[in-house]
Amino acid sequence: MDEQIVISGLNRSEALRYMGQADLSCDERLEKLMDGCEAELLLAIRPRYLYQCFDFTREEDGIHLDGTSLTLPGDDIRNHLAGCEKAVLMCVTLSSDVDRIIRVAQLSDMLSALALDCLASTAVEQLCDKVELKIKQDFPAYEMTWRYGVGYGDLPISLQREFLMVLNAGKKIGLNATGSNILTPRKSVTAVIGLSRQKLPPAKRGCAVCNLKGTCAYRQKGIHCNV
Repeated sequence: MDEQIVISGLNRSEALRYMGQADLSCDERLEKLMDGCEAELLLAIRPRYLYQCFDFTREEDGIHLDGTSLTLPGDDIRNHLAGCEKAVLMCVTLSSDVDRIIRVAQLSDMLSALALDCLASTAVEQLCDKVELKIKQDFPAYEMTWRYGVGYGDLPISLQREFLMVLNAGKKIGLNATGSNILTPRKSVTAVIGLSRQKLPPAKRGCAVCNLKGTCAYRQKGIHCNV
């Protein structure tokens, strides 16, 4: 982690979308609730991140990151890195205080808990976007793929612990994974970005980069927020 990243405001429209507000509007009561939840989260968020670039070798069982024990298996990540020369592993987290605030709200006010959860999911995506910009600045000669989340498609969630170990994320930013591969703090993301000197197809933004991909009500209805 190099420069500190500051998140000074949250994308209210995206948070409302996560909450199921299809028209992205809210009444006065909900607006007041969102104001309070956003203010509380902004005091608790302590953005932390890591990323590291690796050369890699295409092998029969997947993409092996040179100099590590980590192999990324599956056809999806192989396709994601097609035409790429390097892979960047990145991880971000908001802080354990964010998890605590959500847990406390769940004990007494589920609407506030929902608003806090959705705003926090928005915040972690904003953090990912800011880290992507830093990666682009570090590798200006390369085209970048979109970020491919661990656990998406056929890239197994069971990679989480080894993924974090490669980055030494537990020691450096306090990001770990449980025995069941749940990230702690919960409002965190791990992802892979490919780097290529060739022109890449236009970036596809969608479920693979979304922190709510596992529980999204839109996906359950066959609807996608972004394409």
